[in-house]
Amino acid sequence: MIPAPLGTTRTTVRSLYALITPDSHVPSKEPAWPKTTAFVLVSAGMGARLTVTLYIVAADGRGAGPTHGDEHFYYVVEGACEVNGQNLGAGGFAYIPAGGTFDITSKSGARVLLFAKKYEALPGVAAPEPIFGDEKQVKSEPFLGDPAAQLQALLPDRPEFDMAVNIFTYDPGGTLPFVECHIMEHGMFILEGAGVYKLGEDWHPVASGDALWLAPYCPQWFVAMGKTRARYIYYKDVNRAPRLG
Repeated sequence: MIPAPLGTTRTTVRSLYALITPDSHVPSKEPAWPKTTAFVLVSAGMGARLTVTLYIVAADGRGAGPTHGDEHFYYVVEGACEVNGQNLGAGGFAYIPAGGTFDITSKSGARVLLFAKKYEALPGVAAPEPIFGDEKQVKSEPFLGDPAAQLQALLPDRPEFDMAVNIFTYDPGGTLPFVECHIMEHGMFILEGAGVYKLGEDWHPVASGDALWLAPYCPQWFVAMGKTRARYIYYKDVNRAPRLG
């Protein structure tokens, strides 16, 4: 990574969105994660209703504890780890429901991304069960019929789930088909490649390692730039009606 000139960064925080770039990361320590460095990329501190954290787990590091009223989705960005007894390599993922527990260990070290939010139960519908998987086993579909923009849905689209986590993969020059503006909130992490994101009335170059938060009704559009594909993983809230107050 080429250092930015002194006093400059692509990191930007606005009322409807935030872009957090690796050059501005500040590490944290969390008691439940010994031998691990945490980078809290998205949180309520910027107005979000979810938390996105990147954990750098050292060799023989561990994170363990209850989820309380939150649901957790873990994605292995790099390396390998064990989540609640399941071995996951890069691209592996785990969904841990609210009221559950997580136990994550890594013998050789790993970079693990967490999307967490308060679970909103649906009356008369049982809460989700834990899910473990690998993105390589998840079929991709052309987004709105465009083969240059492939979408993988990592969680089932069923009423008990109030979150979706997807991976978008774009060929060079691939785009979202139109400027979106919707009620769903996003937390996002760029996994590979580079592109340009239109957020509100602003245009931002983005690249691997960047994190984004998009509030509800933030106008948004993306184009993949460069000679290689671009990929990002993102969260959105689904399957619940908006609540007053």
